[in-house]
Amino acid sequence: MFSESTEIYDALYRAMKDYFGEARDIADLIRQEQPAARTVLDVACGTGEYARHLAVDHGFAVDGIDLDAGFVALAQRKNPTGRFERANMIDFDLGRRYDAVICMFSSIGYVLTLENVTATLSRFAAHLSPGGVVIVEPWFRPDSFQHGRVHLHSVEYEGFPVCRMGYSTVEGRISRIHFEYLIGGADGIRRASEHHELGLFTTEELRACFEAAGLTSEYDPVGPMNRGRFVARSA
Repeated sequence: MFSESTEIYDALYRAMKDYFGEARDIADLIRQEQPAARTVLDVACGTGEYARHLAVDHGFAVDGIDLDAGFVALAQRKNPTGRFERANMIDFDLGRRYDAVICMFSSIGYVLTLENVTATLSRFAAHLSPGGVVIVEPWFRPDSFQHGRVHLHSVEYEGFPVCRMGYSTVEGRISRIHFEYLIGGADGIRRASEHHELGLFTTEELRACFEAAGLTSEYDPVGPMNRGRFVARSA
């Protein structure tokens, strides 16, 4: 997970992602399905950037969950009117229902197996209000993830340079990304490492998982970052 890079996460990804535009598209999708929608649950909410835009720019009441305690703390600070909790998307139970449940930025890949995908989507369905919508941005398909790719991102954080280099590998249906960080600061340069594993699933496999979870889905092959997007509702 992102335990070594929580403090610099926003600096890295604001340079790569259009959170404002993506949140606008999410809001439009939700209101196309349910014009009166008011409540949103952001699963794997990260630092709460989607939640912040959905609340401030589009008027939703947004709660969130994430497995990373540092992310949950940041998301709660950004979104003081929402409820943000540490929970596992595979088996969470908040005792509340929402007009929309979203899981963005390919976070569904972290559950690793199709069995876990179905369990996760079942939890989404269990937290959905009648007529509500589920929006999921998948990870790469098995035929589109590049083994041996090396990628580099550099940004500034609090006036100092930050560099992240990643190396991607594949073993069976598991993609692995090893990150190495150089984080500049007034006291010098800090090094950090992270290892991420995400499951690789075909579009057809994910469709079947939605169906098994009692959800009917539509698939956009492009989505916000050319990884696709599923929009689903209760069957």
